[in-house]
Amino acid sequence: MGRLIHTAFSVVLLSLFTGFAQASSINTSSGWNMPVGVTEISREVYGLHMIILWICVVIAVVVFGVMFYSLITYRKSKGAKAAHFHENTTVEIIWTAIPLVILVLMAVPATATLKKMYDASEADIDVLVTGYQWRWRYEYLEEDVSFFSNLATPRDQIYAADAKGDNYLVEVDEPMVVPTGKKIRVLLTANDVIHSWWVPDLAVKKDAIPGFINETWFEIDEPGIYRGQCAELCGRDHAFMPIEVKAVSPEDYVVWLDSRREAAAVEAAGSDRDWEMDELMERGMATYNTYCSACHQPEGQGLPPMFPALAGSGISIDPDALEAHKAIVLHGRTGTAMPAFGATLSPAEIAAVITYERNAWGNDTGDLVQPSAVRALLESQ
Repeated sequence: MGRLIHTAFSVVLLSLFTGFAQASSINTSSGWNMPVGVTEISREVYGLHMIILWICVVIAVVVFGVMFYSLITYRKSKGAKAAHFHENTTVEIIWTAIPLVILVLMAVPATATLKKMYDASEADIDVLVTGYQWRWRYEYLEEDVSFFSNLATPRDQIYAADAKGDNYLVEVDEPMVVPTGKKIRVLLTANDVIHSWWVPDLAVKKDAIPGFINETWFEIDEPGIYRGQCAELCGRDHAFMPIEVKAVSPEDYVVWLDSRREAAAVEAAGSDRDWEMDELMERGMATYNTYCSACHQPEGQGLPPMFPALAGSGISIDPDALEAHKAIVLHGRTGTAMPAFGATLSPAEIAAVITYERNAWGNDTGDLVQPSAVRALLESQ
Protein backbone atom coordinates (compact mmCIF):
# COMPACT_ATOMS: atom_id res chain seq x y z
CA MET A 1 0.00 0.00 0.00
CA GLY A 2 2.86 2.37 0.83
CA ARG A 3 4.45 1.85 -2.57
CA LEU A 4 1.12 2.38 -4.32
CA ILE A 5 0.48 5.64 -2.45
CA HIS A 6 4.01 6.89 -3.21
CA THR A 7 3.62 6.17 -6.92
CA ALA A 8 0.15 7.68 -7.03
CA PHE A 9 1.30 10.82 -5.23
CA SER A 10 4.18 11.27 -7.70
CA VAL A 11 1.80 10.96 -10.65
CA VAL A 12 -0.59 13.48 -9.09
CA LEU A 13 2.16 16.02 -8.44
CA LEU A 14 3.41 15.69 -12.02
CA SER A 15 -0.12 16.05 -13.40
CA LEU A 16 -0.92 19.07 -11.29
CA PHE A 17 2.40 20.73 -12.07
CA THR A 18 1.85 20.27 -15.80
CA GLY A 19 -1.73 21.50 -15.66
CA PHE A 20 -1.09 24.53 -13.48
CA ALA A 21 2.05 25.48 -15.41
CA GLN A 22 0.02 25.55 -18.59
CA ALA A 23 -2.86 27.39 -16.96
CA SER A 24 -0.57 30.11 -15.68
CA SER A 25 0.47 31.29 -19.16
CA ILE A 26 0.68 35.06 -19.59
CA ASN A 27 -0.80 37.61 -21.99
CA THR A 28 -4.44 36.66 -21.62
CA SER A 29 -7.52 38.70 -21.02
CA SER A 30 -8.35 36.80 -17.82
CA GLY A 31 -4.80 36.04 -16.71
CA TRP A 32 -5.72 32.42 -15.97
CA ASN A 33 -5.14 30.76 -19.30
CA MET A 34 -2.94 30.95 -22.37
CA PRO A 35 -4.11 33.09 -25.33
CA VAL A 36 -6.10 31.54 -28.15
CA GLY A 37 -4.04 33.59 -30.61
CA VAL A 38 -4.78 34.94 -34.06
CA THR A 39 -3.35 32.25 -36.33
CA GLU A 40 -4.46 28.74 -37.27
CA ILE A 41 -1.41 27.28 -35.52
CA SER A 42 -2.03 29.27 -32.33
CA ARG A 43 -5.60 27.98 -32.21
CA GLU A 44 -4.38 24.40 -32.64
CA VAL A 45 -1.83 24.92 -29.86
CA TYR A 46 -4.57 26.28 -27.61
CA GLY A 47 -6.76 23.27 -28.42
CA LEU A 48 -3.93 20.87 -27.53
CA HIS A 49 -3.27 22.80 -24.36
CA MET A 50 -6.89 22.47 -23.24
CA ILE A 51 -7.08 18.75 -24.12
CA ILE A 52 -3.92 17.96 -22.16
CA LEU A 53 -4.97 20.20 -19.29
CA TRP A 54 -8.27 18.34 -18.91
CA ILE A 55 -6.49 14.98 -19.17
CA CYS A 56 -4.27 16.12 -16.30
CA VAL A 57 -7.33 17.22 -14.33
CA VAL A 58 -9.04 13.83 -14.84
CA ILE A 59 -5.86 11.97 -13.81
CA ALA A 60 -5.57 14.12 -10.70
CA VAL A 61 -9.21 13.55 -9.74
CA VAL A 62 -9.00 9.78 -10.24
CA VAL A 63 -5.66 9.32 -8.47
CA PHE A 64 -6.54 11.65 -5.60
CA GLY A 65 -9.93 9.97 -5.29
CA VAL A 66 -8.42 6.47 -5.06
CA MET A 67 -5.71 7.66 -2.71
CA PHE A 68 -8.00 9.44 -0.25
CA TYR A 69 -10.59 6.66 -0.43
CA SER A 70 -7.87 4.16 0.48
CA LEU A 71 -6.52 6.34 3.27
CA ILE A 72 -9.95 6.84 4.82
CA THR A 73 -11.46 3.38 4.27
CA TYR A 74 -8.43 1.33 5.21
CA ARG A 75 -7.05 3.39 8.06
CA LYS A 76 -5.65 1.71 11.17
CA SER A 77 -8.30 3.21 13.47
CA LYS A 78 -10.94 1.14 11.65
CA GLY A 79 -8.97 -2.01 12.24
CA ALA A 80 -7.62 -2.42 8.71
CA LYS A 81 -4.72 -4.83 8.39
CA ALA A 82 -1.95 -4.10 5.91
CA ALA A 83 -1.57 -6.71 3.21
CA HIS A 84 1.83 -8.37 2.95
CA PHE A 85 2.69 -8.62 -0.75
CA HIS A 86 5.39 -7.15 -2.95
CA GLU A 87 4.98 -7.61 -6.70
CA ASN A 88 1.86 -8.03 -8.80
CA THR A 89 2.53 -8.51 -12.48
CA THR A 90 -1.01 -7.61 -13.52
CA VAL A 91 -0.95 -4.32 -11.60
CA GLU A 92 2.49 -3.46 -12.97
CA ILE A 93 1.29 -4.03 -16.54
CA ILE A 94 -1.88 -1.99 -16.01
CA TRP A 95 -0.20 1.08 -14.50
CA THR A 96 2.44 0.96 -17.23
CA ALA A 97 0.05 0.40 -20.14
CA ILE A 98 -2.53 3.05 -19.22
CA PRO A 99 -0.04 5.99 -19.08
CA LEU A 100 1.55 4.72 -22.30
CA VAL A 101 -1.81 4.78 -24.07
CA ILE A 102 -2.54 8.26 -22.73
CA LEU A 103 0.85 9.55 -23.90
CA VAL A 104 0.32 8.08 -27.38
CA LEU A 105 -3.14 9.66 -27.61
CA MET A 106 -1.61 13.03 -26.70
CA ALA A 107 1.40 12.61 -28.99
CA VAL A 108 -0.55 11.96 -32.20
CA PRO A 109 -2.30 15.37 -32.47
CA ALA A 110 0.72 17.15 -30.97
CA THR A 111 3.02 15.68 -33.63
CA ALA A 112 0.64 16.77 -36.40
CA THR A 113 0.67 20.34 -35.08
CA LEU A 114 4.46 20.34 -34.68
CA LYS A 115 4.89 19.26 -38.30
CA LYS A 116 2.82 22.27 -39.39
CA MET A 117 4.80 24.60 -37.13
CA TYR A 118 8.10 23.50 -38.66
CA ASP A 119 6.91 23.68 -42.27
CA ALA A 120 8.03 27.15 -43.38
CA SER A 121 8.02 26.28 -47.08
CA GLU A 122 6.08 28.16 -49.78
CA ALA A 123 6.07 31.42 -47.85
CA ASP A 124 4.75 34.59 -49.48
CA ILE A 125 7.14 36.95 -47.66
CA ASP A 126 10.58 36.35 -46.12
CA VAL A 127 11.78 38.59 -43.28
CA LEU A 128 15.26 38.37 -41.77
CA VAL A 129 15.08 39.28 -38.07
CA THR A 130 18.36 40.01 -36.28
CA GLY A 131 18.64 40.47 -32.53
CA TYR A 132 20.92 43.16 -31.15
CA GLN A 133 21.55 44.33 -27.61
CA TRP A 134 18.81 45.54 -27.22
CA ARG A 135 16.69 45.96 -30.33
CA TRP A 136 15.54 44.05 -33.41
CA ARG A 137 16.41 44.63 -37.04
CA TYR A 138 13.89 43.64 -39.71
CA GLU A 139 15.00 43.13 -43.30
CA TYR A 140 12.33 42.35 -45.87
CA LEU A 141 14.17 40.19 -48.35
CA GLU A 142 13.71 41.15 -52.01
CA GLU A 143 11.82 44.31 -50.97
CA ASP A 144 14.80 46.63 -50.30
CA VAL A 145 13.32 47.55 -46.91
CA SER A 146 15.12 47.28 -43.56
CA PHE A 147 14.94 49.11 -40.25
CA PHE A 148 15.59 48.83 -36.51
CA SER A 149 12.79 48.45 -34.00
CA ASN A 150 13.51 50.06 -30.63
CA LEU A 151 11.69 50.38 -27.34
CA ALA A 152 9.36 53.39 -27.46
CA THR A 153 8.44 53.59 -23.77
CA PRO A 154 9.75 56.93 -22.46
CA ARG A 155 12.61 56.75 -19.99
CA ASP A 156 10.57 58.87 -17.56
CA GLN A 157 8.16 55.96 -17.23
CA ILE A 158 10.97 53.46 -16.75
CA TYR A 159 12.53 55.57 -13.97
CA ALA A 160 9.11 56.13 -12.35
CA ALA A 161 9.17 59.88 -13.07
CA ASP A 162 5.92 59.54 -15.01
CA ALA A 163 2.87 57.26 -14.93
CA LYS A 164 3.23 54.00 -16.85
CA GLY A 165 1.33 53.77 -20.14
CA ASP A 166 -0.98 51.00 -21.31
CA ASN A 167 1.78 49.38 -23.38
CA TYR A 168 4.60 49.89 -20.92
CA LEU A 169 7.78 48.12 -22.15
CA VAL A 170 5.96 46.42 -25.06
CA GLU A 171 5.75 49.38 -27.47
CA VAL A 172 8.23 50.15 -30.25
CA ASP A 173 9.05 53.02 -32.56
CA GLU A 174 8.94 50.89 -35.72
CA PRO A 175 6.75 47.75 -35.68
CA MET A 176 7.15 44.78 -37.98
CA VAL A 177 4.37 45.25 -40.54
CA VAL A 178 2.90 42.26 -42.39
CA PRO A 179 -0.14 41.70 -44.62
CA THR A 180 -3.05 39.56 -43.49
CA GLY A 181 -3.73 36.28 -45.26
CA LYS A 182 -0.08 35.81 -46.29
CA LYS A 183 2.41 33.24 -45.02
CA ILE A 184 5.32 35.08 -43.42
CA ARG A 185 8.60 33.18 -43.05
CA VAL A 186 10.82 34.61 -40.31
CA LEU A 187 14.56 33.93 -40.52
CA LEU A 188 16.16 34.52 -37.14
CA THR A 189 19.76 35.26 -36.18
CA ALA A 190 21.65 37.52 -33.77
CA ASN A 191 24.52 39.96 -33.95
CA ASP A 192 25.95 39.56 -30.46
CA VAL A 193 24.37 37.14 -27.94
CA ILE A 194 21.46 34.70 -27.98
CA HIS A 195 18.03 36.36 -28.14
CA SER A 196 14.57 34.84 -28.52
CA TRP A 197 11.74 36.20 -30.68
CA TRP A 198 8.49 35.49 -28.82
CA VAL A 199 4.97 36.62 -29.75
CA PRO A 200 2.36 34.58 -27.80
CA ASP A 201 -0.61 35.57 -29.98
CA LEU A 202 1.19 34.09 -32.99
CA ALA A 203 2.32 30.94 -31.14
CA VAL A 204 5.88 31.80 -32.17
CA LYS A 205 8.95 31.52 -29.96
CA LYS A 206 12.28 30.89 -31.61
CA ASP A 207 15.89 31.55 -30.56
CA ALA A 208 18.06 34.00 -32.48
CA ILE A 209 21.62 32.65 -32.30
CA PRO A 210 24.78 34.41 -33.58
CA GLY A 211 26.20 32.68 -36.65
CA PHE A 212 23.14 30.47 -37.07
CA ILE A 213 19.78 30.95 -38.79
CA ASN A 214 16.55 29.56 -37.36
CA GLU A 215 13.26 29.78 -39.17
CA THR A 216 9.61 29.90 -38.23
CA TRP A 217 6.43 31.22 -39.80
CA PHE A 218 2.99 32.60 -39.16
CA GLU A 219 -0.10 33.73 -41.06
CA ILE A 220 -2.43 36.29 -39.45
CA ASP A 221 -6.11 36.29 -40.35
CA GLU A 222 -7.25 39.69 -39.08
CA PRO A 223 -5.62 43.14 -38.87
CA GLY A 224 -4.31 44.11 -35.47
CA ILE A 225 -1.26 44.72 -33.29
CA TYR A 226 0.34 41.77 -31.52
CA ARG A 227 3.08 42.23 -28.95
CA GLY A 228 5.87 40.13 -27.54
CA GLN A 229 9.33 40.34 -26.01
CA CYS A 230 12.77 38.82 -26.12
CA ALA A 231 12.45 35.62 -24.09
CA GLU A 232 16.16 34.92 -23.61
CA LEU A 233 18.21 36.62 -20.91
CA CYS A 234 20.45 38.68 -23.19
CA GLY A 235 22.06 41.31 -21.01
CA ARG A 236 21.43 44.47 -19.04
CA ASP A 237 18.44 45.75 -21.06
CA HIS A 238 16.87 42.36 -21.76
CA ALA A 239 13.56 43.61 -20.33
CA PHE A 240 13.57 46.56 -22.75
CA MET A 241 13.58 44.58 -26.01
CA PRO A 242 9.93 44.35 -27.11
CA ILE A 243 8.41 43.02 -30.31
CA GLU A 244 5.44 44.53 -32.08
CA VAL A 245 3.83 42.92 -35.13
CA LYS A 246 1.27 45.01 -36.97
CA ALA A 247 -1.00 43.14 -39.39
CA VAL A 248 -2.62 45.26 -42.10
CA SER A 249 -4.54 44.61 -45.28
CA PRO A 250 -2.48 43.66 -48.37
CA GLU A 251 -3.28 47.06 -49.90
CA ASP A 252 -2.06 48.95 -46.84
CA TYR A 253 1.03 46.76 -46.76
CA VAL A 254 2.01 47.89 -50.25
CA VAL A 255 1.51 51.52 -49.22
CA TRP A 256 3.69 50.93 -46.15
CA LEU A 257 6.49 49.39 -48.24
CA ASP A 258 6.48 52.43 -50.53
CA SER A 259 6.64 54.79 -47.54
CA ARG A 260 9.60 52.88 -46.10
CA ARG A 261 11.49 53.09 -49.41
CA GLU A 262 10.81 56.83 -49.61
CA ALA A 263 12.04 57.32 -46.03
CA ALA A 264 15.22 55.38 -46.84
CA ALA A 265 15.81 57.58 -49.89
CA VAL A 266 15.39 60.74 -47.81
CA GLU A 267 17.79 59.37 -45.18
CA ALA A 268 20.38 58.58 -47.84
CA ALA A 269 20.02 62.06 -49.35
CA GLY A 270 20.76 63.54 -45.92
CA SER A 271 24.35 62.40 -46.25
CA ASP A 272 24.89 64.63 -49.28
CA ARG A 273 24.11 68.03 -47.71
CA ASP A 274 25.53 70.16 -44.95
CA TRP A 275 23.51 70.27 -41.76
CA GLU A 276 23.10 73.17 -39.36
CA MET A 277 24.06 72.77 -35.71
CA ASP A 278 20.41 72.97 -34.57
CA GLU A 279 19.43 70.18 -36.98
CA LEU A 280 22.26 67.94 -35.81
CA MET A 281 21.49 68.57 -32.13
CA GLU A 282 17.81 67.75 -32.59
CA ARG A 283 18.52 64.59 -34.57
CA GLY A 284 21.39 63.68 -32.25
CA MET A 285 19.25 63.91 -29.13
CA ALA A 286 16.68 61.53 -30.63
CA THR A 287 19.39 59.08 -31.72
CA TYR A 288 21.18 59.29 -28.36
CA ASN A 289 17.98 58.64 -26.39
CA THR A 290 17.20 55.62 -28.57
CA TYR A 291 20.61 53.96 -28.81
CA CYS A 292 22.90 55.38 -26.11
CA SER A 293 20.98 56.55 -23.06
CA ALA A 294 20.39 53.04 -21.66
CA CYS A 295 24.12 52.71 -20.91
CA HIS A 296 25.42 56.29 -20.75
CA GLN A 297 22.20 57.58 -19.08
CA PRO A 298 19.86 60.32 -20.36
CA GLU A 299 21.99 63.16 -18.96
CA GLY A 300 25.30 61.62 -20.00
CA GLN A 301 26.35 60.79 -16.43
CA GLY A 302 27.11 57.17 -17.37
CA LEU A 303 27.45 54.20 -15.01
CA PRO A 304 31.20 54.10 -14.28
CA PRO A 305 33.34 52.15 -14.63
CA MET A 306 31.46 50.00 -17.16
CA PHE A 307 29.76 52.89 -18.97
CA PRO A 308 31.86 56.07 -18.75
CA ALA A 309 30.29 59.49 -18.34
CA LEU A 310 30.03 61.68 -21.42
CA ALA A 311 28.94 64.87 -19.66
CA GLY A 312 31.89 67.01 -18.66
CA SER A 313 34.56 64.34 -19.05
CA GLY A 314 36.27 61.94 -21.45
CA ILE A 315 36.63 62.13 -25.19
CA SER A 316 33.37 64.04 -25.59
CA ILE A 317 35.01 67.24 -24.26
CA ASP A 318 38.60 66.66 -25.39
CA PRO A 319 39.26 68.99 -28.37
CA ASP A 320 41.95 66.62 -29.65
CA ALA A 321 39.78 63.50 -29.42
CA LEU A 322 37.21 64.17 -32.15
CA GLU A 323 38.65 61.50 -34.46
CA ALA A 324 38.85 59.01 -31.60
CA HIS A 325 35.23 59.82 -30.77
CA LYS A 326 34.21 59.05 -34.34
CA ALA A 327 36.19 55.79 -34.32
CA ILE A 328 34.55 54.53 -31.12
CA VAL A 329 31.03 55.24 -32.38
CA LEU A 330 31.77 53.70 -35.78
CA HIS A 331 33.75 50.63 -34.64
CA GLY A 332 32.87 50.16 -30.98
CA ARG A 333 35.42 49.15 -28.38
CA THR A 334 36.67 45.57 -28.17
CA GLY A 335 36.19 43.89 -24.82
CA THR A 336 33.46 46.27 -23.69
CA ALA A 337 29.70 46.60 -24.14
CA MET A 338 30.21 49.45 -26.63
CA PRO A 339 28.89 48.14 -30.01
CA ALA A 340 29.96 49.27 -33.46
CA PHE A 341 27.28 51.55 -34.92
CA GLY A 342 28.91 51.99 -38.31
CA ALA A 343 26.87 49.19 -39.84
CA THR A 344 23.62 49.94 -38.02
CA LEU A 345 23.15 53.71 -38.06
CA SER A 346 23.11 56.03 -41.07
CA PRO A 347 25.88 58.61 -41.60
CA ALA A 348 23.40 61.34 -40.63
CA GLU A 349 22.54 59.60 -37.36
CA ILE A 350 26.20 58.99 -36.49
CA ALA A 351 27.19 62.57 -37.29
CA ALA A 352 24.26 63.89 -35.29
CA VAL A 353 24.87 61.80 -32.18
CA ILE A 354 28.60 62.68 -32.07
CA THR A 355 27.75 66.36 -32.47
CA TYR A 356 25.14 66.06 -29.73
CA GLU A 357 27.48 64.30 -27.30
CA ARG A 358 30.13 66.97 -27.80
CA ASN A 359 27.75 69.88 -27.26
CA ALA A 360 25.01 68.66 -24.86
CA TRP A 361 24.98 68.78 -21.03
CA GLY A 362 27.28 71.80 -20.96
CA ASN A 363 30.07 70.19 -22.99
CA ASP A 364 29.86 73.04 -25.55
CA THR A 365 32.92 72.10 -27.58
CA GLY A 366 31.46 73.72 -30.68
CA ASP A 367 32.47 70.67 -32.74
CA LEU A 368 30.13 69.94 -35.64
CA VAL A 369 30.35 66.68 -37.59
CA GLN A 370 28.78 66.50 -41.03
CA PRO A 371 27.22 63.27 -42.42
CA SER A 372 29.43 63.56 -45.49
CA ALA A 373 32.54 63.25 -43.28
CA VAL A 374 31.13 60.09 -41.66
CA ARG A 375 30.27 58.62 -45.03
CA ALA A 376 33.80 59.30 -46.26
CA LEU A 377 35.19 57.42 -43.25
CA LEU A 378 32.89 54.46 -43.93
CA GLU A 379 33.78 54.35 -47.62
CA SER A 380 37.52 54.49 -46.88
CA GLN A 381 37.40 51.30 -44.82
